[in-house]
Amino acid sequence: QVQLVESGGGLVQSGGSLTLSCAAPGFRMADYAIGWFRQAPGKEREGVSCISSIDGSPLYSDSVKGRFTIARDNAKNTVYLQMNGLKPEDTAVYYCAADWCSIPINQYEYDFWGQGTQVTVSS
Repeated sequence: QVQLVESGGGLVQSGGSLTLSCAAPGFRMADYAIGWFRQAPGKEREGVSCISSIDGSPLYSDSVKGRFTIARDNAKNTVYLQMNGLKPEDTAVYYCAADWCSIPINQYEYDFWGQGTQVTVSS
């Protein structure tokens, strides 16, 4: 069973940037499609991006397109979510998950989840 670990969350001002990391110690990340999700208090979990295991092609939700970038570094066995132009509405717990990538980015298609990392964007 794949165990995923997120890191990189924190507090940032509006307009700032953060990079989240997703690792799976003991597993080869390149073998898995990885999705990033977020959940704000009182809201449903939202898929924001995913990356294919076949050709590395990325997908994004409309809410983050043009601001967030998902990428793999197979040498570091890590998937990143680079977040630029952060807004207060991006505040949420961010999760990575495996093993699917399609539009819409639907949480019910993912079997393995990390514990999440908090991102807080102040206005």
